[in-house]
Amino acid sequence: MTDATHDPARRSWVPGADGHPDFPIQNMPFGVFSPKSGAPRGGVAIGDHILDLGAAVAAGVFTGPARAAAQAAAAPTLNAFLALGAAARQALRTQLVALLDAASTPHPDLLHPTAECTLHLPATVGDFTDFYAGIHHATNAGALFRPDNPLLPNYKWVPIGYHGRSSSLIPSGTAIRRPNGQKNNQPGSPPAVGPSKRLDYELELGVWVGTGNDLGTPVPIAHAADHIAGFSLLNDWSARDIQAWEYQPLGPFLAKNFASTLSCWIVTPEALAPFRAPAMPRPEGDPAPLPYLTDSTDQAAGGLDVELIVTLRSAKMREAGLPAHQLSIGNAKYLYWTVAQLLAHHTSGGCNLRPGDLLGTGTISAPNAHGYGSLLELSAGGKTEIALPSGETRTFIEDGDEITFQARAHRTGHASIGFGSCSAVILPAS
Repeated sequence: MTDATHDPARRSWVPGADGHPDFPIQNMPFGVFSPKSGAPRGGVAIGDHILDLGAAVAAGVFTGPARAAAQAAAAPTLNAFLALGAAARQALRTQLVALLDAASTPHPDLLHPTAECTLHLPATVGDFTDFYAGIHHATNAGALFRPDNPLLPNYKWVPIGYHGRSSSLIPSGTAIRRPNGQKNNQPGSPPAVGPSKRLDYELELGVWVGTGNDLGTPVPIAHAADHIAGFSLLNDWSARDIQAWEYQPLGPFLAKNFASTLSCWIVTPEALAPFRAPAMPRPEGDPAPLPYLTDSTDQAAGGLDVELIVTLRSAKMREAGLPAHQLSIGNAKYLYWTVAQLLAHHTSGGCNLRPGDLLGTGTISAPNAHGYGSLLELSAGGKTEIALPSGETRTFIEDGDEITFQARAHRTGHASIGFGSCSAVILPAS
């Protein structure tokens, strides 16, 4: 539910916060940063600055449950804060708004310019599960391999996912080396090992688990949203040629485990309250979710109306001073399964989730090419070249390319908020 913290008329004493495209006072996401000289610690993004939560606690600006929550969020990793749940987040959000409001006494000594800080992953990820909940991507990708049967029979009954690799989750801004792997480019011939030639991005949301559940105790769908602590942007890089050879019969392996990039700020469910949407309407003839995945509140407001933007900037474009080229604009509302359904299904067999675990939604694509969430789709599997302003073309990612995701949430009567960037440059293979 929305409250006074979402008031679009609210202003902040922090320079540049008012009207900021990502981090106005109505957002206030949590992350971990290092100032120019100092160890990693928790903070809150506000405009082009970071509020140092440890310094704020020491200054005595928080009281009661908000103070305890701020102490947990001031740590070098946010796992303990995520474990506290929604009531603690809300208490801290209320006092953060009061602290940063334009009518309050300014505390510039609590701020660090973001440009002078290093951002880190916001939490230690114990386990990472990637889903396949974007039906338009699943249909488009399936059609490239199975034109007459793009979606397998289970897709509309069960959220499909696989267990990913948490050790190679990296923060935005970290360069990635092109992976080597085994490929079978010529059927009937022995496979060869070498750099991926069909490197791709996947536009996803990362879903942070807050309060966990005990082993053997499923989370009911009606309570699944209570276990979600926030959202980031996620790029689950994919080596399509390696994937095509290795994925049967057990699914993705080296094609996925070399790197996944995360934006560095956790945007809370409270900040996103004005931008909730109904679950994606199911086409006529699709089965209704089974009872353990059905909840009226989740169907009414379990979706997210968040605009998702992908850009590419090649090395040649950077040298020429050209801006990044927009590849697509999609929206998170095109997820066939809600994030609550993903979490409820994940635990339905008794799996225990822990604070700081990460769920990926899977690639999110819109119904049309303007909003496709991967180059696999935009280039029709490599058959269609994409023209860049530099005169270059792309079907898949080349060395030196920088891929950047951004997200914006807009709604009439509310201040727009964003997620920050999820970006990485691709380096040549080892």
